[in-house]
Amino acid sequence: MTALTLSTAGAATLRADALVVGVAKAGKALVVAPGAEAVDKAFDGRLAAVLETLGASGGEGEATKLPAPAGLKAPVVLAVGLGSAPEDGESYDSETLRRAAGTAARVLFGSKKAAFALPVASAEDAGAIAEGALLGAYSFDAYQESGKDAKKPLAEVALLGAKPRDKAHKAAADRALAVAEEINRARDLINTPPNDLTPAAFAVAAQAAGKEHGLKVQVLDEKALAKGGYGGILGVGAGSENPPRLVRIAYTHSKAEKTLALVGKGITYDSGGISLKPAGHNETMKCDMSGAAAVFSTVVAAARLGLEVNVTAWLALAENMPSGSATRPGDVLRMYSGKTVEVLNTDAEGRLVLADAITKASEEHPDAIVDVATLTGAMVLALGDRTFGIMANDDDYRTAIHDIAGEVGEQSWPMPLPADLRKTMDSPTADMANMGVRMGGGLIAGLFLQEFVGEGITWAHLDIAGPAFHEGAPYGYTPKGGTGSSVRTLVRLAELTAAGEL
Repeated sequence: MTALTLSTAGAATLRADALVVGVAKAGKALVVAPGAEAVDKAFDGRLAAVLETLGASGGEGEATKLPAPAGLKAPVVLAVGLGSAPEDGESYDSETLRRAAGTAARVLFGSKKAAFALPVASAEDAGAIAEGALLGAYSFDAYQESGKDAKKPLAEVALLGAKPRDKAHKAAADRALAVAEEINRARDLINTPPNDLTPAAFAVAAQAAGKEHGLKVQVLDEKALAKGGYGGILGVGAGSENPPRLVRIAYTHSKAEKTLALVGKGITYDSGGISLKPAGHNETMKCDMSGAAAVFSTVVAAARLGLEVNVTAWLALAENMPSGSATRPGDVLRMYSGKTVEVLNTDAEGRLVLADAITKASEEHPDAIVDVATLTGAMVLALGDRTFGIMANDDDYRTAIHDIAGEVGEQSWPMPLPADLRKTMDSPTADMANMGVRMGGGLIAGLFLQEFVGEGITWAHLDIAGPAFHEGAPYGYTPKGGTGSSVRTLVRLAELTAAGEL
């Protein structure tokens, strides 16, 4: 993991492999952002002119390397674009700084140490830069041969402009480190091949983290699930040689006044079951446990940050495979709640495992339940591959989560739960079916889950099917592969719940 330090050294005097500065657009001109004054002085005040000669425009995501002049200890200067310069008296947006730092960390892959001299107007800015750099330095290479000369991610981030002795700045850096490391934990799990990350292996990982961070972990294996009547989880896992698990991970604080329950879909591989996915749709289905990875990482982050709120994560883990023992279209499952569900499509399996976990979580009467899942392709069609959808049984709570996501730099959009779509899940055989009409499929999935929320409990559903796994080229702090989508939103939600603001 990349190390993080807050340095009191000046940009000109710190020894590092590279010095990162920001540049921005001010009308038609390129300007050097605050924090890089000493670097610009070393260029005789011509840093912006030199960069323009090299084709730099200051656009977000842009990175330009150039050799450092005499007067700087670092041999290389890396200028990253910040987009349009803010108006006088205003500072750069936190997400702009986070993405710029992530871009720099990616470009500096293979370096041992980089000094970040980006604009730091507040502790919040320091935290955003630290978080972006740590996320941008992520790499998943567990399955690749690596000789002694193989390049590794940026080893150390030295943050300039922050104040190491200032409590707010130090707290922001400590928070950034904890959150980034837990997001990267989620990314590692999502990227792990499904032949290694089975439901049982995921449960073992949860137990190990629980032991390390003082969390209470309970694992229900297939025998306990059968005894308890968890028909949804068992039905999804029936076709696999790797049996399902339901994992409860609990963090408690002696001063906590509220409890937040997080439920994650953990399909460690989704073939679609008997309703088999076609070629071109199953190659990345190791990522179908991203929701479980997110809630797992969030509860560990809450423990590391010592938040004054109880947080319980429920991981509904199964592998959805076709075989002679698999659930068939037309089968009826008796869920943990007692409801019966006719399975019309075995590839609508996530809602089945979540339903059992939501019912179980409701028995503990938390103040709120938030489930997270790569649930529907319909949500990707609606919102694209960078935005997750939010549904809830409380409009104010849905709005609050949307606002929180925006605050931490995650793209989201509130979605409705139209009552008229519920009747399309009526079944002539069972209490309900696991499918409704085709149009509005993401909303129907939310309506299905709502049926299993305990009475009087505030509930929200995050469908992260779009942003959970990035198949394109890396950008900002977002890598190719697992992203850790929703972890930042959930951690901030837990913080605000602890503060009594929700």
